[in-house]
Amino acid sequence: MIQEPAAHPGRFKMVPYNEASPEVKAIYDDTKKTLQLPFVLNWFKCQGDNAILLKGNWSKLKNTLMEGEVPNVLKQLIIYNVSRKRGCEYCSHAHGIFADSMSSMISDEEGFKATENIDSPTMPVSYRIAVNVVTKAALNHKDISNEDFKELQDTGFSRREIQELMAQADLVNMLNTIADVSGIKIDNELLETIE
Repeated sequence: MIQEPAAHPGRFKMVPYNEASPEVKAIYDDTKKTLQLPFVLNWFKCQGDNAILLKGNWSKLKNTLMEGEVPNVLKQLIIYNVSRKRGCEYCSHAHGIFADSMSSMISDEEGFKATENIDSPTMPVSYRIAVNVVTKAALNHKDISNEDFKELQDTGFSRREIQELMAQADLVNMLNTIADVSGIKIDNELLETIE
């Protein structure tokens, strides 16, 4: 079987762990520890030739996606949904895998997959509303209205949580841009986790 290259040649250099500078290796190590993965994702490797950029983008991703009061599974679902609607294959695939791996945090129904039930009644109403509003914010941010904020408040989100949710719209735009511009492909190691 012929494997596709991890990125379009000539766009961004893919820097594997063993070729990374000590500064980049330290960031790679932090991504693996934080994301609980035994490997470095291609999204980081395509930035491994620029330690300053990688450091800034990882800091934003780590603080916006992995920290805070909003459950990570909801944030992953938002990124999955926006990426899917925008057609960013790398991010929709990767964040879909992450969201589905946390499906038991939403429902204990056997075989439940968060990505397949994003609009179903088994998904909490607050999650459905958050996914829809933040997807709208990411794809058409000028269309966000006071009514959208009120809908999020009425479903139980605090002002801080709403700010955190809206930050996902900004984050997913960065994630999608880097993934699509670099032309990275989904990580074989990530695909193996679902087989």
